[in-house]
Amino acid sequence: MNGINRRDLGRLVLAALPVSRLLAKPDSEFGGVQIGINAPYSFHGMPDDSASVLKDLIDLNLSAVELRSQPVEQYYGAPVMPRGRNLTPEQKATLAALRKWRLSAPMSQFQEFRHKWEEAGVKIQIVKFDGVDAMPDDEADYTFELAKTLGAHAISCEIPVSKTRWYGQFAAKHKMMVGYHGHTNITNPEAFGRPESWEQAMSYSKYNGINLDIGHFTAANNTSPIPFLEKYSSRVTHVHLKDRKFNDGPNVVWGQGDTPIKQVLQLMQSRHYPFQGTIEFEYKVPEGSTEMKEIARCVEYCRAALI
Repeated sequence: MNGINRRDLGRLVLAALPVSRLLAKPDSEFGGVQIGINAPYSFHGMPDDSASVLKDLIDLNLSAVELRSQPVEQYYGAPVMPRGRNLTPEQKATLAALRKWRLSAPMSQFQEFRHKWEEAGVKIQIVKFDGVDAMPDDEADYTFELAKTLGAHAISCEIPVSKTRWYGQFAAKHKMMVGYHGHTNITNPEAFGRPESWEQAMSYSKYNGINLDIGHFTAANNTSPIPFLEKYSSRVTHVHLKDRKFNDGPNVVWGQGDTPIKQVLQLMQSRHYPFQGTIEFEYKVPEGSTEMKEIARCVEYCRAALI
C-alpha cells in the first residue's frame, strides 16, 4: 500500500471525518434501551477495518456495538483468521501465527483502541470471537482479557453445547458473562436452537448466558421468544434483533415477519433490562435501496418503538 499500513490508513480515515460528525457523538439509547449492532458482520460486503466500521456506526447514530475481534486485532497487525473447519496447511499455519500473536499482544494497545472508540462516542459492550471451541486454554484466557480491556461486559460466541462446560470455567475465572448465540437447528443436541440447549449450558456455570436471537428463536420454535426472555432475563447478555417467519422461514424486512421485535423492545424498556438490543442485519436489500439505508431503517424502527 505504498508504505501505508492498515493502522495508518485507519487513522487517516478517522482524521478525515467531518468536524461536525466528530463533535456530534452518536446516541442510540432510546427510551432507556441501548440499541447497537453486530459489526462488522452486519455490514455485508463493506470495508471491515476498524476505521470504516467506526465511521459507519457514527453515520448510523449507533453509540454501542457488539464488535467482532477481527477489526481490533487486525488494526494492530494480527494475521487474518482463516475461515472454515477443514483448513489447508497454509491456513493452519496462519491460525498458529494468530494464536502466537494473541499470546504476545500487550493489553495496553487495546486500551488505546477502547479510548479511541469511546472518544468517538461508541461503547464496545460485547466482543464476539470465532473459533472458540478449538482454542487452547491460554488463548481462551486471552479472549476474556481482551474483552475486559475493551470495556465489554460480555463475550459472545458460537460453540457446541458440550464445550460450554469448558468455556464456562474461564467465564467464572474472569467473572464475565458469555452469551451463546443460537440458530434454528433444534434436533442436534450440540446446537443452540431449543430452550433446553441454553438451560444445559447455564447449568454448567452461572456465567454461561444467552445471546438471544429473537428471529432465529421464532423461526426455529414457531413461538414468541418473550416467555423465554422473561424467564431468563438475568442470564441474557444481549438480544439480536431481526425479523423471520415461522417454520424456519426467511429473514424479511422488519415488520413483515412473525418475530415480535417491537414487543421485545418495549418489554426491555418496561422491565428496565440492562442488555443491548443488537441489530443483526440479514434480510435481502430491496431493489433501489442500499445496505446502509436499510440498516438506518432498522435503527429508526427501534427508535420509533421506544420513543
